[in-house]
Amino acid sequence: MAKFISRRAVAVTFGALVLTLAGGGIAAAQTTTAARPAAQTGQPGVGSGAAARSGQPPVTPARAAAAKAALKKGVSPSFINGATSFGVVSSAGTLLRSRDAVSATKFGAGQYEVIFNRSLTRAAYVATVGTTQDCCIPPAGEISVAPRLSTPNGVFVQTYDSAGNPADLPFHLAVFTP
Repeated sequence: MAKFISRRAVAVTFGALVLTLAGGGIAAAQTTTAARPAAQTGQPGVGSGAAARSGQPPVTPARAAAAKAALKKGVSPSFINGATSFGVVSSAGTLLRSRDAVSATKFGAGQYEVIFNRSLTRAAYVATVGTTQDCCIPPAGEISVAPRLSTPNGVFVQTYDSAGNPADLPFHLAVFTP
């Protein structure tokens, strides 16, 4: 008698079926015109345009000029291409320690901007809620990072408490560039 289906094929098929059902089955796109709840819209934002969609405060002419000046200033002579840049920022938005970060600004509850002295257009960002002291465990919370709108050398950071509400928390930000 011929063997039509191997045990491995049955196991793989069964595994795929289990994962599909565990993941909620097959999804279908659905258009909607209703407003989505705040929890589904990403970062909180006010107003219209790109700033409202991203949740980032709008870039003022003064902030844009300061970022452009930092970019023109250039990197330090000790900069090595591919090196990690970082910034340690307090909950009040003060830049405490850094490599290549030149300023930090707090906009609102848990909203921060960190400006670097070089372009970050091809960079990757990693941030964690951290302590600004030489000891202690950092406060519990969550953090998210994104490129700063209209600012090629800026990173936008949003911090949240454990319940998901915007909260002022200290953080460590690392930037990796190719």
